[in-house]
Amino acid sequence: MEELNTEQKEDSSTQKHLVLGGRNFILVGTAHVSAQSVKEVEDAIRKENPETVAIELDDKRLKSLEDPDSWRKMDIINVLKKKQGFLMLANLVLSSYQKRIGQSSDVPPGSEMIAAIKVAKELNIPQVMVDRPVAVTLRRAWAKNSFWGKCKLLSALIASAFSKEEVNPEEIENLKKKSEMDSMMAELSEFLPTVKEVLIDERDRYLASHIWQCEGNSVLAVLGAGHLPGVQSHLEKIVSGQENVDCSDIDFVPPKTLAAKIAGWIIPVLIVALIAVGFVFGGRAKGWDMISSWVLWNGLLAGIGALIAGGHPLTIIISIIGAPFTSLCPFVGVGMVAGIVQAILCKPKIEDMENIQQDSNSIKGFYKNRILRTLLVFILSSLGSSIGTFVAGASFVVAITTFFDKIASAIKSLFM
Repeated sequence: MEELNTEQKEDSSTQKHLVLGGRNFILVGTAHVSAQSVKEVEDAIRKENPETVAIELDDKRLKSLEDPDSWRKMDIINVLKKKQGFLMLANLVLSSYQKRIGQSSDVPPGSEMIAAIKVAKELNIPQVMVDRPVAVTLRRAWAKNSFWGKCKLLSALIASAFSKEEVNPEEIENLKKKSEMDSMMAELSEFLPTVKEVLIDERDRYLASHIWQCEGNSVLAVLGAGHLPGVQSHLEKIVSGQENVDCSDIDFVPPKTLAAKIAGWIIPVLIVALIAVGFVFGGRAKGWDMISSWVLWNGLLAGIGALIAGGHPLTIIISIIGAPFTSLCPFVGVGMVAGIVQAILCKPKIEDMENIQQDSNSIKGFYKNRILRTLLVFILSSLGSSIGTFVAGASFVVAITTFFDKIASAIKSLFM
């Protein structure tokens, strides 16, 4: 077991100096849209002159910061085919929310990270991106949530997308204070505990692991202020032997278990079985009545979803026709089909790609931008079909229960 030495010097609310296992670690906490954070990061790197600068980014987010026009290369149809519609929507909403907050301080999101890279290059200091890929983080957050948790997550994303809340520079700086951060973390943990676990707790561990693996005896890490306590704790556990530096168990999206795969077929099989029971015990009329109910609820609500999303008339028709069938197949959702049809009929233009982040700040922008409207079609038609599945399924259970109650009453009356 290595020696644990937590000697600290010149600490502040945004900087932690740690000596662990004979190595120096300087953790610099930032607010991602703070002019003061940019200066603090630049000053810290110049003053400490570390052997390595670790940065809370992954390679893909680094490329996005270095190439703001990367959205132009996106193929929305390919995104939907790969079942990444929700991932793209979440990315857009989160980035546009940060950008909107940054407008009040005239500091683009991630400016302190870019500043850290610039100063490190100027001083010939190697830079290492130590954060988990954002796609893995968001997919884990989605996969680990319950159905109710997914609904709350979607509602939170939509609320932040259309929020008109303005944050002044003083409030941004307060985000770096422990009391403010503790309050925010407690609120997130209470509202969405699984999301907090994936977005904060897991990433604290991931960041600490990759900071520890950086080369050199002096490592300066630029992190969001909310990660400072957790990263420090995990670094101390690593050096004391309480925690393994390997974090491969949180570096991937968990594959569906056999139980989950079977569960994906339970509702379709149950629906078909209930309709079959209707035909066998209720006669042809009852069976066709149940099929009609299934088609009506699924198709109608999926079509309403596409209509609310501003879908093309043919997209709405496809949603109505396709939903009753796709709801019985776990491999293809009506949202993907409707979204692809919408993208083909209303092909995105260059200006849609150029303005996508700006347009994602408002309801009007979502309907004006063809890419965002396609995502709305994908989300709302899927939501409508899901609601239709539960409504129709519930009506089947009620109908079958009522039917058997009548049979039981008739049999009982024969013996009275």
